[in-house]
Amino acid sequence: MKETVLVTGASGYVGTRLVNSLLIKNKYKIINYDISLYGDEHLPIKNPDYLYVNGDLRDVDLFSKTIKKNNVESIIHLACISNDPTFELKSDLSKIINFKCFEPLVKISKINGVKKFIYASTCSVYGVSDKANITEDHPLLPITDYNKYKAKCEPVLQKYLDRNFTGIIIRPATVCGYSEKMRFDLSVNILTNFAFNKGFIKVFGGEQKRPNIHIDDMCRLYENLLEINFNPLNGEIFNAGCENLKIIDIAKKVKKIVEEKNGSAVEIITEPSDDIRSYHINAEKIKKKLNFNFEKNVDDAINDLCNAFFDKKIKNSFDEKWKNINILKKKIESL
Repeated sequence: MKETVLVTGASGYVGTRLVNSLLIKNKYKIINYDISLYGDEHLPIKNPDYLYVNGDLRDVDLFSKTIKKNNVESIIHLACISNDPTFELKSDLSKIINFKCFEPLVKISKINGVKKFIYASTCSVYGVSDKANITEDHPLLPITDYNKYKAKCEPVLQKYLDRNFTGIIIRPATVCGYSEKMRFDLSVNILTNFAFNKGFIKVFGGEQKRPNIHIDDMCRLYENLLEINFNPLNGEIFNAGCENLKIIDIAKKVKKIVEEKNGSAVEIITEPSDDIRSYHINAEKIKKKLNFNFEKNVDDAINDLCNAFFDKKIKNSFDEKWKNINILKKKIESL
């Protein structure tokens, strides 16, 4: 019998890729609990093991009914108002979605017999640090409300965990690479888009350090977590990222690969930035305790995106639909 997995936010960039990957395994029934703010044309609606629930995180009754009716065993909580600019667009709404909704969702999950709860936090909870390798026990120094409320959810989940309701917290690095539902407001993706389609890259600042993770590794990690026994690791936190790079070094990688692919020069333009977020993460814990190895890197993500452009999988890549904040600006008053 197939296990039922509910993924909040499965209409998004990572969620879409994850759901498609899980369905290929033919081991799971997947529930996508999402309002699909950024569209749903990319979703696998014809797959009999896929169920879409047009659900708002604030609707605790619908969330509870969905779990009960479908005997949900595992939850992967991806849904949030993502990244700093989007969060600040309407900070009171963002606080509700990213933080105030979280504890009720955890309570409901536990009461209704969910066995596993995987929470996608973020590595940006570390804020600014000169430390060469930041491990999971590094002090959290969030410098934006987005970072702060993602961090505040972590102990909320931990206090509800027991031997029957288990959970793990993942702090992902910046995700990059091709998805059926693209985002071009993430560092590697946006730089590759400009280089490939405009012939230039704008780098704001450039010395900021960023950890990165390929979207396929991100999804493979969530898949692996569904397979393992959480009890020995219950409540633990794991950094997830394989390549720490300065923004300017990402730009240089993009320039090199795109020039090889397109056969034409790419110019790097640097401009000042007030973005001070900078940190390098250490992901040795996830390798040792979960036996998880990262198989792809930033070069792979850049190549994957270039191939997607060549194959016309991505059209009109500068359309506002590829940037979360642009869509949210249009719909914010109705939320």
